[in-house]
This record gives sequence, structure tokens and C-alpha cells, in this order.
Amino acid sequence: MKKKILDAWKFLTYDIWRITEGEVNRTTFSFYNIIKTIYLCVNRFISDRLMNKASALTYSTLLAIVPMLAILFAIARGFGFDKLLEMQLRHGFGGNSEAASTIIDFVQSYLSQTKSGVFIGVGLVLLLWTVINLVSNIEVTFNRIWEVKKQRSLYRKITDYFSMLLVMPIFLIVSSGITIYMFTALKQMHDFTLLAPILKFLIRLIPYVITWIMFTGLYIFMPNTKVKFRHAFVAGLLAGTAYQVFQYLYINSQVGVSKYNAIYGSFAALPLFLLWLQISWTICLFGVQLTYAGQNIQSFSFDEDTRNISRRYRDFISILILSLIAKRFEKNEPPYTALQLSEENKIPIRLTRQVLYLLQEVKLVSEVVVTDEKSEEISYQPALDINRLSVGLLLERIDAYGSENFKIDKEETFGDEWKVFIQSKETYYQKTGDILLKDL
Repeated sequence: MKKKILDAWKFLTYDIWRITEGEVNRTTFSFYNIIKTIYLCVNRFISDRLMNKASALTYSTLLAIVPMLAILFAIARGFGFDKLLEMQLRHGFGGNSEAASTIIDFVQSYLSQTKSGVFIGVGLVLLLWTVINLVSNIEVTFNRIWEVKKQRSLYRKITDYFSMLLVMPIFLIVSSGITIYMFTALKQMHDFTLLAPILKFLIRLIPYVITWIMFTGLYIFMPNTKVKFRHAFVAGLLAGTAYQVFQYLYINSQVGVSKYNAIYGSFAALPLFLLWLQISWTICLFGVQLTYAGQNIQSFSFDEDTRNISRRYRDFISILILSLIAKRFEKNEPPYTALQLSEENKIPIRLTRQVLYLLQEVKLVSEVVVTDEKSEEISYQPALDINRLSVGLLLERIDAYGSENFKIDKEETFGDEWKVFIQSKETYYQKTGDILLKDL
């Protein structure tokens, strides 16, 4: 039994990641992909410590919730449905709960400052900064999960953030309000004699659909990268369902605690609210991780081998990729994308991206954006004259990449060791200096 468990674990963590599409039939490969996606999602959720990131977002949300709701109430007041918004907010927190009352009192106090002009001056700046800081923290967290290093520009942050600010909280409040309203309405209809079973099911499904749309839109919109709808929708479906179930439990717990003891219910309002924020963000971030895992599952093929790759083989892959890029440039053909380099030459995509990043850092490759009628793609071309791109130059730059600013005495105490090392490297560079990458 122990051997079988160890063999199964080895298959899950190592062997399954080495199976390519041509080695098994399509059904088996799809089943393996589902297993790998679940394993990768759970493993990265733990290793990335997303519970800690959910806690950080809970704190940011707590700071920004009053300014965000102040904006919504100000807009709602202008259109005359601020009372409706307040009612839905109270329903979202389980009726006239202590948390809802406290938050609404803060919002009303915040809005009352508009009469004195403080809100227009310093208050407005603080409001905008708090909201932008929250959404920026959300984007940073999503980008780290997606391994995206480049954030939105300042202009895109201002336009995109405030567009989302006006849409997403409304979905949250409307979803919470509809959930309470539908459950209350269904309980009042004795035996559902006037409603067909399908109609009953559709009524119960409305808040779930709203939440699914909300999470799917968030997973597509927030990361600063291209997210495929199919993967975002599957994750949004699961995360939205989990959120609705937890919302139902949270509302019932609020009502139950308030009925049990008024003093205990008042004391529990803030901890319960913080718990709701924490678990809501945990569900949301798990959905982000699931979206990333589903879309990038092929990137983790040969993952353990990629992480343990030898220095010699990494140098070989660097020579191979830069040689292919140089040849494509010499022939005046469209530059390679990372995916093309990976698929055409059977190089794991994760390793391909790592090597391309290294080649950019040593100034031998540069990114270019190739635009066609349908989309934009990031491609790669040589950053130097291809008649200067030799094997020796590539290896010399890779060897010298990074910091060498340490206090080890390589001039006197360890001068012989440093001299022998440098001479052996220079001899190696000279022997390969005349071998151009485009000629390989």
C-alpha cells in the first residue's frame, strides 16, 4: 500500500507533467489536464500564500469601503434611488445588522462634509487615493498570480479603475439584495402552486447568474494580460457559486446571532464582517488561481525538470533560441513569438519564457509588438547586428549577468583562483567568438 501511494504521488507530481499530447489519446489527455489543473491550482494557492494576500485585501477593503460607498450613494442620490441602495446594502448584511448600520452612518457622515467644502478639497483627494489604492492592490495581487510584471499605465488605471468602481460594487449589492428578496418571496408562496418547477429554478438562479457574471468579468478585466473567456467563465462559475453559498450562511449567522442575544450580536458584527471580507477575497483569489492554472496548464509541462535544469542545458537552450531568432531575422520573416518557439522546437513554454527574459536582460533580444487585423502579439527579434551575434558573445554576457560586488579579495588573497578562472573563460569565449549564431 505504501509503495502504491508513493507511485501515485510520483505520477501526480512528476510523471503526468512529462506526458505530451501525442503519447495518449485525446480523452485521456483531457482527463490528465483536469487533474493537473486541480493539483496546480491547490499547490500554487498554498505556495503563493494567497490567504495572506486575502488578508491584505481585507484590510485595504476596510479602509476603502466607506469612500467607495460614498461615491455610489452620491450617484444614487443624484438619480433618486439612494433609499433603494441603502435597503439593498442592509439586506446584503443580513437586515438591520450592526455592521450595516455602522457603515451607512459613516457614509452619511462622509457625504455631509460636502456642505462644508472639505469633501471637495482634501476629502476628495483622500477619497480618490483610497479607492485607487484598493483597486491597484487588487491588480497587483492578480498580476502576481498571473506572473505579469508590467502594470497598467497611469491613464489606463484612472479610466479602467473608475469604470470598474461604478460597476462591480453595484453587482455585489444587487446580488446580495436579490438573494435575500428571492428567498423571502419563495418562502411566502405556499406550495408554489402558481409557479412551474422550471420557473422556480430560474428565480433561484438569478442571484447566482449575477455573481457568475461579476466574477467572470473581474477575472477577465483585472489582470494586465489577455485572459481567455472560457477559463475565466469556469472559474467564475465555481467561485460565484461558492460566494453565494457563503453569503447565505453569513446572512443566516447574522440573523441567528442577533436573535440569540442583542449584546453578543452587536459585539460579533465587526468580527463577522471581517470574516466575510476575508473569506470572500479567499474565494475570489482561488478563482484567479484556477483561471491561471486552466489557461497556462501547458506551461508547466516538465516543470520539475525546468526548475532543476543544469547550467549546461540552459546555455544550450539559450544558444538554440537566439540562433532561431537570428535566422528568422536574416530571412526577413515575421519574428518568433514565445509560443511558436516552444511548439515548433518542443521546448517547454515556461523554459522558453525564462530564457527569453534572460536574453532581454543581457541586451541580446528585444520585444516587438506585431499587430494584425485580429490581435496584437509580443514577438522577439535580435537587439544587435546579427553579424556580431556569436556564441562567445552570448555566453560571455550570460556569465557576466548579475552582481559581482562582494568583499571577497580576488586581487591578492584569492588572486590565483580568479586569474585561472578568467583565463579559462576568455579562452573559451575566443574559441567560440567566430561562430555566428545565424550560421548554426
